[in-house]
Amino acid sequence: MKITEARFAGSSTHVGQKPGQKLPEFAFIGRSNVGKSSLINMLCGNRKLAMTSSTPGKTKVVNHFLINDRWYLVDLPGYGYAKLSQKAREQLSAMIRDYIYHSEEMVLLFVLIDSRHDLGKNDLDFLCELGENGIPFSVIFTKSDKQSATAVRAQLERDRAQLSEFWEELPPMFLSSAATGEGKEAILNYIDQILASLQP
Repeated sequence: MKITEARFAGSSTHVGQKPGQKLPEFAFIGRSNVGKSSLINMLCGNRKLAMTSSTPGKTKVVNHFLINDRWYLVDLPGYGYAKLSQKAREQLSAMIRDYIYHSEEMVLLFVLIDSRHDLGKNDLDFLCELGENGIPFSVIFTKSDKQSATAVRAQLERDRAQLSEFWEELPPMFLSSAATGEGKEAILNYIDQILASLQP
């Protein structure tokens, strides 16, 4: 798949405010500062599409982007941002779960993990919650350009081993870099395959 058009379609704080046009939705989420906005911009070929910042926790609403007039890319707030107040964290958590559990159009949730670090408790708790509730998801390991290929492979092996303790069959996984474009073709082709399977 090649993205030829990507435009902002609206922000929401609950599913009742989503865009009126009902199309398949592919959502992206990860811990704050995992590189989510940079990855979205890389996939869409537009460095200014999603707001990027060196300050974690920038996304505070659910953002919909209409892709090729065919599907929505959904940018969700990050989880596990400790510097927010307890009330703010609870509000973001409620917003995230309202979308994940009640958006009838969400086809798949991409969970972003920083490829440089071991899986954190927040990551594992969130992935297990998705599994326990039957939410379809895939994992994208980000920032692969930040260390050597050998170090990346070693880290991914550790992550796979850790996840294998919870899943007999691991979800689809992708390695990506917003800087080099790694993973772009594989991720978009995977979305395209799912869209094709949804055709009547």
